[in-house]
Amino acid sequence: MSPNLKAFLDAIAFAEGTSTSPVTKGNGYDVIVTGVKGPEIFTDYSAHPFAPEYPGNKGMRRPSNVINSKGLISNAAGRYQFMLVHWNHYRDLLKLPDFGPMSQDLWAIQLIRERKALPAIESGHFTSAVAKVSNLWASLPGAGYGQREHRIASLENAYEKAGGTFA
Repeated sequence: MSPNLKAFLDAIAFAEGTSTSPVTKGNGYDVIVTGVKGPEIFTDYSAHPFAPEYPGNKGMRRPSNVINSKGLISNAAGRYQFMLVHWNHYRDLLKLPDFGPMSQDLWAIQLIRERKALPAIESGHFTSAVAKVSNLWASLPGAGYGQREHRIASLENAYEKAGGTFA
């Protein structure tokens, strides 16, 4: 993985709050969105933690968490806060063996590839790359999901600290 791509993934994890979560024991790869309930992590990477096949779910889908006072629910999990609804598709498409760190990275890179943002990342056009993927992550500027969006300057700072370079 190139330094710019790694740094871009780190900036997404920073924006999503997973890599900086006070409870993570795995650089954000183990974080479950919980909102009003408080921080939570998972320890088994065999499947998405809300999937019926996740150990402990006993063949049933775990209920989504209420994440704000308005009743918004989510089952986002992992470093890039992936939703369960997309798990089967990307697991099968990418032949992911599990929901571990490498699988989460491959999934995130596939989403970036689908938005045609890889060339912008590799060439150091950070702001352009963020704009191409902003609708994928609620915390990115311009996402439009009604959740807290980071300013581009804070993301540029996280990207640069992670070793990313600008054009």
